[in-house]
Amino acid sequence: MAQKDTARCILDAAEELFAERGFAETSLRNITAKAGVNLAAVNYHFGSKKSLIQAVFARFLNPFVVELDKALNEYEASRQNSEPDLMSLLHLLSMTSLRSGADKPGRLNIFMRLLGLAYSQGQGHLRRFLRLEYGHVFRRYSELLSRATPELSDEDRFWRVHFMLGATMFTLSGVDSLTAMAQHDLGKSTSTSEVIDLLLPFLARGMQAPAQSQDS
Repeated sequence: MAQKDTARCILDAAEELFAERGFAETSLRNITAKAGVNLAAVNYHFGSKKSLIQAVFARFLNPFVVELDKALNEYEASRQNSEPDLMSLLHLLSMTSLRSGADKPGRLNIFMRLLGLAYSQGQGHLRRFLRLEYGHVFRRYSELLSRATPELSDEDRFWRVHFMLGATMFTLSGVDSLTAMAQHDLGKSTSTSEVIDLLLPFLARGMQAPAQSQDS
């Protein structure tokens, strides 16, 4: 097996197992068994389990961040001197995510499960890696989001952004189950892009809801 193919097989196996079992519950032996390689191959290509976890995220985020940077350039050029709009920013982010995962069906769902695990399983090294490698583009998006929600305090915006992330991760990581339930209960098939179209107004309304008074 060529070295490039070996690395891809390891990443494929790691991505699937991490999403199914979690980071702590997945051993390098589990990954090598699924990939059909030996432990030396993992050490050669990635060096450690932490580096492998980071590489799994980078495989999705590298093309995503390139596309997001381009989309933000186009967005800012199109708006010229007008202030950013929340709904258009959410739509921009969702469409960029869909394009970045278009090479593999279900890729976005898997990534959302992995992102949820990064929050819940104490992967401090991963958050540092994401901040270092991709922080410049995410900060750029966050600045536009702040300008689109000037009525919010920094504290309110912090919580609402994370509530939006939580709702998005829950929805997209389980989108197959949700669409199956919708098919059963509503008699209508729904694609992932259609689910996102339904989700965005909900997120925007939550983000823009009046802040609760501290005295209430």
